[in-house]
Amino acid sequence: MLTSKDCLAKYGDPEKEHNMVVWQVPPQLYISSLPSRIYCNKDLVEPLRRALTQIYAKDIGHQIKTWDGCFNIRQKRGALTPSLHSWGVAIDINAAWNPFGKQPFMSDELVNCFTDAGFDWGGHWSTPDGMHFQLRSIA
Repeated sequence: MLTSKDCLAKYGDPEKEHNMVVWQVPPQLYISSLPSRIYCNKDLVEPLRRALTQIYAKDIGHQIKTWDGCFNIRQKRGALTPSLHSWGVAIDINAAWNPFGKQPFMSDELVNCFTDAGFDWGGHWSTPDGMHFQLRSIA
């Protein structure tokens, strides 16, 4: 599982925003609840494109009700280390239906689109974070 230590080693201080880009979501992958431009780590772009391509192919875009963020420099909840959002390698969706620490409410079909594309899902953790998807690894 990807850690803050891994991100710090590869990208350095998140305040410097190394490796960050504005990704213009291709029109063919547009889902109404997503922004058309996403500020994220360039290493997130291809896995996110793969996930959205699967979501579009399965016609389940309506299952993404809200986009709740990607880049946000902050500490992990209850921890002293930075969140992976600090490096733009994690996203949150459907936060209102998937609060931290509660039983996640997300279809296996939607989750699999992300996990098949190279993400880990917080809904599988011992303390669930069902809104959260993060890159599984960085090269």
